[in-house]
This record gives sequence, structure tokens and C-alpha cells, in this order.
Amino acid sequence: MTKLPIDILLVDDEKDFVEMLALRLQEEGHHVRTAFSGQEALQALADESENTDVVVLDIKMPGMDGIETLQAIQNKYPIIEVILLTGHGTIDTAVQGLKSGAFDYLLKPADFPELIAKLEAARKRKYEQEERIRLAEAKAIERRSGGLFMD
Repeated sequence: MTKLPIDILLVDDEKDFVEMLALRLQEEGHHVRTAFSGQEALQALADESENTDVVVLDIKMPGMDGIETLQAIQNKYPIIEVILLTGHGTIDTAVQGLKSGAFDYLLKPADFPELIAKLEAARKRKYEQEERIRLAEAKAIERRSGGLFMD
């Protein structure tokens, strides 16, 4: 079975970490864009939100932290799933992120197979939400047309 590539926005202020993880994800066949701050992430989404399935977002960043970035993403792009990256000392913050709408979280350094599994699950949930939206829109059109487009 062929795996579909996941469109990922990877956000972390640790440039070496981002570049290494981006390469590994690309080697797996995924499409990866990177950002090194919350503001850069929001700008990347403003430019290409339709090309993003999942954001992998570090919680601890200078300036706009991961929780603030998550909340901004949820407000503007509620269908995009977010996986938080957290260090051992910030698990409480990860729980706060889950309550704010994050799909899941991973402890740094992230186990690569676990990251891939969470990315696939997050993309699946995004696709399911998109399908529900399409069905609801189709039903709304059908109702407005008085059943003109029914078989």
C-alpha cells in the first residue's frame, strides 16, 4: 500500500533540530516546510494554509511561545492539526495545549516512529473533518435547491 505524503509545517527555534527532522521526514516522502518562531509559522500558514495537514510545534520558544501559536492557529485554521513538542519539564504546558485543541504531544527528543504514527493519525483526523464538512455543504446545497440535484 502506498502511503500518501503528509504536508507538515515544522516549527521550533532550534534550527539544527528543525533541519535534521525536516530531512528525515522528507526522506520518508513527506512534504515539509519549516519555521523558527511562532510568527514565522503564522506567516507560513497565511501563505499556504491549504497545503498544511499538520503543524509540529515546539512549546518553548522565545517571543510567541507554542501555546500562543497553537491558539492563533486554532482561531484562524481550525481544521489544521497540531502536535506539540515538549521537554520533560513542560508536560503541564503540553496538557494545557491539549485542552487548547492540540491533537497530541511528544516529548523531546521525539521517537521518530512515534512521531510518524502521530502525524498519520493527525492527518487522518484532518481528512475526516474535511469530508464531514464537504458532506454538510452538499446537504446544504441540496436543501437550498429543493432537491433539484438529487438522483
